[in-house]
Amino acid sequence: MNAPSQHKCPLVIGHRGAPAYRPEHTAEGYLLAVRQGADALEPDVVPTRDGVLLIRHEPMLGASTDIAARPTEFGHARTRSTPDGSLTDWFAHDFTWEQLGSLRAVERIPHIRPANAVCDGTSALMRLRELVELVEHERTAAGARPRLVIELKHASWFRELGFDLAALLERELAGLWGSPALEGLVIESFEGEVLRDLRRRGIAVDASLVYLIDDEGAPHDRLARDGSRAQSYASDLTGPGLDAVAGWADGISLSHLLLGVRDEASAAHPQAGRRLVERAHARGLAVYTWTLRPEDAFLPTTFEGRPEAYWRGILRTGVDGVFADAPDRVRALVDAQTRRA
Repeated sequence: MNAPSQHKCPLVIGHRGAPAYRPEHTAEGYLLAVRQGADALEPDVVPTRDGVLLIRHEPMLGASTDIAARPTEFGHARTRSTPDGSLTDWFAHDFTWEQLGSLRAVERIPHIRPANAVCDGTSALMRLRELVELVEHERTAAGARPRLVIELKHASWFRELGFDLAALLERELAGLWGSPALEGLVIESFEGEVLRDLRRRGIAVDASLVYLIDDEGAPHDRLARDGSRAQSYASDLTGPGLDAVAGWADGISLSHLLLGVRDEASAAHPQAGRRLVERAHARGLAVYTWTLRPEDAFLPTTFEGRPEAYWRGILRTGVDGVFADAPDRVRALVDAQTRRA
């Protein structure tokens, strides 16, 4: 198992690129994140019908692409049972990569990020292979050294649909595994089984495996026989839970809400968050947190209009990396913290 990467200077990870400024998961957004000082870039991947790993946050395409305006090519939305319930939308795995190549990205949350909507329709969708090649170009041409943090989405659901994400990852990156763009690669998922499967099968052997932990709910691969949730993510953060995770993972990535920063006092002295990070570090686990976003809709009410005050509290917990929608603003805080240290 790879040694975890615990940094005195936390990594700034461009979450889906730089979506505070550009529609998410676009080449333009990823390049902007690199130029804003991101140490790493995070793509989410879902499969197409022909097994290409498409970079999208979810398999549903209605909110983040222009597919709804193109019924002649793509037909009408259909209803499917998904991990989030029954949804009516267009699904990536109903189409081939060639079909999806004509789609263009749009801002997914224009009511929160209206300025990004001016970029609607200007960027093609990307597959994972293309992002690796883009990062490789940046590392050679621009001198930047971003790494990748790849999230495998809904692995158990896709397995039921006949898609093996571990095998598809291996195929998607065939011929690229020795690329400098994959140095320091991290692969993450909310489902431990797909990460353990990667390790058992010897896929991405040099990658660090990071287990994503939400502030509510339970992993999709933890279902009791009656269909109820067998246990919650909270159990993973107990002593025995962390011991178990450390047996197969290199790190954990927590919802920022789990770090206990709720008001001015806890931002100045985030003791609960520090204790949690220290417990994980004691077991050899790196600790990341997601996602630092600047808009009030994503902040505790105490910090509305003052995202940096909240983010400073998160950084004081000692986490090894933070996922950021505005990499430049978080980079400035991390650099200031490093200068003071």
